[in-house]
Amino acid sequence: MSETPDHTDAISSATQSPQSDRRSFLKKASLAGATGALALTGLLDAASAKTAARSLTSRDHDHDDYRDDDKELRHEDIEILVAAEIAEALAVTTYSNIINTAPFFGHLPNDDQGYLLAALQEEMSHYALEQSVTDKPSPFTSFFYPKNMFASAQTTLNTLVTLEDAFIAAYLVGVRNFSSTRLRVTAARIMGIESDHRTLARVLGPDVAAQDGGPIATITGAQGVAESVAPPNNNGYERTLCWTKIEQAVTALTPFVDITAAKAAGFDVSKSFAFEPFTPKLPNPLGDFISFKGC
Repeated sequence: MSETPDHTDAISSATQSPQSDRRSFLKKASLAGATGALALTGLLDAASAKTAARSLTSRDHDHDDYRDDDKELRHEDIEILVAAEIAEALAVTTYSNIINTAPFFGHLPNDDQGYLLAALQEEMSHYALEQSVTDKPSPFTSFFYPKNMFASAQTTLNTLVTLEDAFIAAYLVGVRNFSSTRLRVTAARIMGIESDHRTLARVLGPDVAAQDGGPIATITGAQGVAESVAPPNNNGYERTLCWTKIEQAVTALTPFVDITAAKAAGFDVSKSFAFEPFTPKLPNPLGDFISFKGC
């Protein structure tokens, strides 16, 4: 069954009882076995093979002063971009369902709600940009989540921070492995926004209302450690999760997209949540995408 997010309707009531879930979902991904991850990696390979080499110059008419830039994308570039599309589709689905279905959203202060609304637009903008490069949509259009996702504020914030941790690390793989300066700069620009989202997701913890199990004092992210939300910006440097290849990000995402891996990870497979793309409107035009040169 698929639940279709609605970005405008009132918040619906939850059907699941709130429970705290402090497990590391990325660690549990390793329990899902190799089958799902290999299938997803194979899908990335297929997407790469079907995507013709594309030139960035058609979307960026500035003179190319980057000497290491090729005109066409390489196979690994496309693999990273397709994985990023899946991650951004997952992010859009997560934020839209927090806004439209999570009971705690309506009890947050207005500025917190505004942050989540803006994050949704930003993630959709990232997806649209990446799709414009690959010329292919995400190969996955529905996602599974841990039990009590969206019903339990603790579970929602644990999962949200876990995903943002993973997105940061995945874009750092792009910074490391993309074949051109333009793509590396673009990956860094997106990674910075994902870092904003991680910090601001941690800001939400103390603002969760008592009726929703708040205030939340600790949130567990990708490393499986319950970390104090004070201060919410607790990183001096972004965490790489020691990922050096995009396949490591694929493994982490597999339980969210593959029902067998989701079952093995203890996710709720009784329903899936649909990715519903839309035309994004960023909060400020000064923060919009300008060019792959970044200027």
